[in-house]
Amino acid sequence: MTRKTLGTRHMIGLASAISLVALAGCAESSRDSGGGGDDDTTSPSDGADPSAGASGGTFIFAGSADPVTLDPFFASDGESFRPARQIFEGLVGTEPGTADPAPLLATEWETSEDGLSNTFQLQDGVTFHDGADFNGTAACWNFDRWYNTPPGVGQTEDQAYYWISLFKGFAKGELTDSVYESCTVDSETEITVKLTEPFAGFVAALSLPAFSMQSPDAIEQYGATGQDDPSQSAYATEHPTGTGPFVFESWVKEDQIVLTRNDDYWGEPALLEQVQIVPIAEPKARADALLAGEIDGFDLVGPADIPRLEDEGYQILNRPAFNVLYLGFNQAVKPLDDILVRQAIAHAIDKDAVISASMPEGTAPALEFVPETVEGYTEDVPTYEFDPEKAKDLLAEAGAEDLELEFNYPTDVTRPYMPSPGDTFNAIRSQLEAVGITVKPSADVWDPDYLDKISGSKDHGIHLLGWTGDYNDTDNFLGVFFGRKSSEWGFDNPELFQALNDARGLPTVEEQIPVYEEINRQVMEFLPGIPLASPVPSLGFAPNVKGYVPSPVQDEPWNLVSVEE
Repeated sequence: MTRKTLGTRHMIGLASAISLVALAGCAESSRDSGGGGDDDTTSPSDGADPSAGASGGTFIFAGSADPVTLDPFFASDGESFRPARQIFEGLVGTEPGTADPAPLLATEWETSEDGLSNTFQLQDGVTFHDGADFNGTAACWNFDRWYNTPPGVGQTEDQAYYWISLFKGFAKGELTDSVYESCTVDSETEITVKLTEPFAGFVAALSLPAFSMQSPDAIEQYGATGQDDPSQSAYATEHPTGTGPFVFESWVKEDQIVLTRNDDYWGEPALLEQVQIVPIAEPKARADALLAGEIDGFDLVGPADIPRLEDEGYQILNRPAFNVLYLGFNQAVKPLDDILVRQAIAHAIDKDAVISASMPEGTAPALEFVPETVEGYTEDVPTYEFDPEKAKDLLAEAGAEDLELEFNYPTDVTRPYMPSPGDTFNAIRSQLEAVGITVKPSADVWDPDYLDKISGSKDHGIHLLGWTGDYNDTDNFLGVFFGRKSSEWGFDNPELFQALNDARGLPTVEEQIPVYEEINRQVMEFLPGIPLASPVPSLGFAPNVKGYVPSPVQDEPWNLVSVEE
């Protein structure tokens, strides 16, 4: 999911927890049950049967911004993916409360030993919201639609971000070296997708909303043609059509999206009659709206708002942390290209104090650039303990006792990995100044100014940024950050780039794990930045909301959510 939300503006790779054996078709879909792990605190129903909640009524949920589009293939932001997860479904979903792949419109699958062929068994009897059948023909039509996106605006990273990042190319246009080869309809309940090179994470990547199954009939009737912007077509703004538990009714931009229950849903029908999604930019304003009874729930609760909501009897649910916040170094700016200076900064930072000053309770310090739950994580990496005297010694050894650094940080934003950037900046600034580093603050509005400065120019120094994972995949973190030369980091390390490219191409996760463990060690020795923490993203709900299961990747279908009278 995305830098603007769960991970944008960077290339991402593949690799994940899919072995060469078929995933059992008896595994439950997140659309069928309200599971979510063993910790009862992750669900507002406190372990009760979600279906026991009252049916009917309306659920009003506040995000932080308006969606960009309702055609998820042309989206890369979490606010667009939020309604998409209610309207659409992919072949693959996730196990409730985890980032691990699970059956959805595909009941099971099998990957060939060479990693090039993937056969999917499909749900039978599923229909799109317009009455058209979902079957093998429709599934392959979607794959071919993505591959045959016409040259022009639709083939830019702003539009087809995830296809370009994962599949790399199209049938025609400037990018033609595609990982996708073909989709064959073996029967109406079986398809085979062939790739041009192995990727262990192919199946897990299909859990992304960008690869949802959409109605061919609706797209052919209302979709963009020629050089028109496909993300703003009549289909993408007025007629999004999937197989999910809710049907699109209306979208008044900057006001609300209205969805109604799909009474013909193939899975567990929604308890709610209607859901509304509204944009409220400021965390405090979202909390105020909840307290005033204007909404039933919201995302990204500010740490300062948690106590007052809990004191008033409102529910705070934490998503499992599947992110990393880091202090990045731009090595194009001297003396950040000096490893001694980078090590000195690392020893100057007390991560526990930074967390205490600016992040939710339960947030853990980060050891490396991937969360603990991701395959390839290892505790056997170089570490840099908080030691101000050692920091001063290293600065002296580097001849940088009078070091002055530009410190970039964003304003007017909350992200799952960065709930309070101003407070985080202030905590780190005081620690750097304590070892003799002069800090030159540089604050910018998040989008587009801050992101463009950090990701698109060399005009920055040390900086706060982070990433929320899209699916369980080491390369979805390390490859995003360090898979190629970039303006953000300002270094050229061919050995690291090649190691990440080679790891991404291994056919199984079992082969990848030891390789990624070694890459994690290599990254922390090279020290391109300092992984600070994996903050716990919080959601807030009224006391009468039941059945909401938080997901680390925001895969949260609302068919089992209810609002009691």
